[in-house]
Amino acid sequence: MAKSAEKRGKDETKAAEKKVKSTGKPAGGARGGITAPVTPSADLAEIVGKNDLPRSEVVSKVWDYIKKHDLQDAKDRRQINADDKLEKIFGKKSASMFEMNKFLSAHLTAKKD
Repeated sequence: MAKSAEKRGKDETKAAEKKVKSTGKPAGGARGGITAPVTPSADLAEIVGKNDLPRSEVVSKVWDYIKKHDLQDAKDRRQINADDKLEKIFGKKSASMFEMNKFLSAHLTAKKD
């Protein structure tokens, strides 16, 4: 029987903690790219919240917002019709789903260590 993602995550966390205790060195793993925490701008924080989040979580929350407010175009679902909050992010009234990440990245700053 396959492990659930939650069970795998817990097992990996336990293994990483054990490694840190035994070696005294930090555990490796995915801490960059899409999993690295980013800080949203004030405009983006109105949609996703002001806390630091991984980039993937920011995109997920923006999609939740789009679906909750029914902002996808009825004829072409790839187009997003921006409301007032999203227009601040996109800089225009409509954007394609493929452009969205480009606009989001301008409103995210990577956390400095």
